[in-house]
Formats: sequence, C-alpha cells, structure tokens
Amino acid sequence: MKRLAFTMKLKSGCREEYIRRHNAIWPELKSLLTASGVRDYTIYLDTGSDTLFAVQTQEGEQSSQDLGENPVVHRWWKYMADIMETNADFSPVSQPLEEVFHMD
Repeated sequence: MKRLAFTMKLKSGCREEYIRRHNAIWPELKSLLTASGVRDYTIYLDTGSDTLFAVQTQEGEQSSQDLGENPVVHRWWKYMADIMETNADFSPVSQPLEEVFHMD
C-alpha cells in the first residue's frame, strides 16, 4: 500500500461549510473512492492559512487524484468550487507533497 499526501486551499471563511459538506459526503463518491483502492483518507485544515492537508493510503495505482474523469468526482468538484481554489475544470488546486519520513 502506498501513502499519498497533498495540499489544497480553502477560501477564507468557508471552514464550517467545508466540514458540513464532507460530513455529508455522497455515498456514491465514498463508494467510488473505496472501489478505487483509496483507504484511510484524512483531511486536515491549517486554520491560519486555510490550507487543507490531505493524506490517504492507496491499494493499486489509482488515488483520488486520478479519478477526475469520473462524472461523480466531477460533480463533487463543481459542488465544492465555491468554497475552494479550483482549476478551470473545477478540480481543486492541489500540490503533491513528497514523503520524507514515516514511522509505523
């Protein structure tokens, strides 16, 4: 299993709405992520900078970052676009992070 981490950016003042939407994550999106091998997916927020830090483990080669062509993911991106920094296709602006240390 591989670990993957990346950052995204939340728009200022949108913390509560971001949390609300994720607490009600669509069942079809959760099923898609699970079926794609995404496990132990956690998102943290640095409230000082509105930076989101996401970490997940993945079985196989596909991560949540590889599912952008899926209609469910694309709808989710559009749903979240008003509260996050996004690219022209509504995908979140994200920056992959290099793993430099891990301890089990």
